[in-house]
Amino acid sequence: MTTIGTAEVSPQGFGAMGLSHVYGKADEAESIRTLHRAIDLGINFFDTATAYGNGHNEELLGRAIAGRRDGLVLASKFTHRHGSDGARITARDAVEASLRRLNVERIDLYYLHRIDPETPITQSVGELGRLRDEGKIGAVGLSEVSAAQLRAAHAETPIAALQSEYSLWTRDVEVDILPAARALDIAFVAYSPLGRGFLAGAGPVEDDDRRRIHPRFQPEAVSANSRRRRAIEDVAERLRISPAQVSLAWVLSRDVVPIPGTRHVRHLEDNWAAGDIRLDEGTLEQLEAAFPRGATVGDRYPAAQMAFIPAETLPA
Repeated sequence: MTTIGTAEVSPQGFGAMGLSHVYGKADEAESIRTLHRAIDLGINFFDTATAYGNGHNEELLGRAIAGRRDGLVLASKFTHRHGSDGARITARDAVEASLRRLNVERIDLYYLHRIDPETPITQSVGELGRLRDEGKIGAVGLSEVSAAQLRAAHAETPIAALQSEYSLWTRDVEVDILPAARALDIAFVAYSPLGRGFLAGAGPVEDDDRRRIHPRFQPEAVSANSRRRRAIEDVAERLRISPAQVSLAWVLSRDVVPIPGTRHVRHLEDNWAAGDIRLDEGTLEQLEAAFPRGATVGDRYPAAQMAFIPAETLPA
C-alpha cells in the first residue's frame, strides 16, 4: 500500500476517464460492473475529473460507489476553465460541484488538472489548501506540472500527489519531475500506464475515439512505435503473460501508483494480475532499451493540448 496524504491506496488505482465515451461509446451498465469488480478485487483508489464527459464521469462513479464508499479513496481534478465556453471557475466552486456529482461529503484527493496561464499556481493550490483545512477535500494534488512548479506549489501548501503520464513510451518525467516528487516525498500517480492501450496492442476502432486525433496514433507513428512494442510482445510470449501485464509490471517496478482504466471486467482482471509479476533486471533493461526516453514517435497530445504540458529537457 502507498500513502497519499493520510490515505492508504491499493498498488494500482482505477482511471475512470474511458467510461465517459472518450475512447468510443461506453456502456454504463458494463462500466458499473467493472467498477464494482475493481472494488471486489481490492482496488480502493478511483480517479475521475470534472472534464471527463463534462461531469458525467463523476456522476457515474458516484452512482457506482453508492453504498460502497467506506474504504475507498476518491480522487478528482479540475481546471480553472470550465465547460465548452471556457468559463472561469474557482477551486471552491469546482470542489462543491464535484461533491454534488459524486454525492459524497468529502473527496480524498483533489488535483489541479492543468495549470491556468492566468492564475499563479500558488493561488490555485492555496485555495485548495483552505478547502482541505475545511474538510471538503482530504489532500491536494497536481497534474502535469514541471519540477519547478511542483516545488513552488509545495512551498505554498503540502502537495500529496503528482499525477503525470508515465509508461514505457512516455518516460520524460524521469529526468526532473519524478526525482523532484521523490525528494519532496510526494506520491507519483501514473496515468495512461498502457500508453492509451497501445502498449497492450489496442488502438482506435470506433469513429469517435479521441485517440484518432493524437499524433502517436497516426499511421506513420503507429508503424514506427509498433516496432518498439515488439519487445513487450517478446517478453509476454516468453513469460506467458499479456503485453498489458508486461507494461504494467514495468510501471509498478518504478515505485509509482499506476491508474490503468478499462470498460471491461476481463481487462481489469488482467491488469490487476500484473501486481503479482516481478520482472528481473535483465528484462527491465531489455524493455527500457527498446523505449529510450524521447524515442517514441509522435507527441503525446494534439498541439493545442501540448501547450499545457510541461517540457522536460532530455539528457544529451
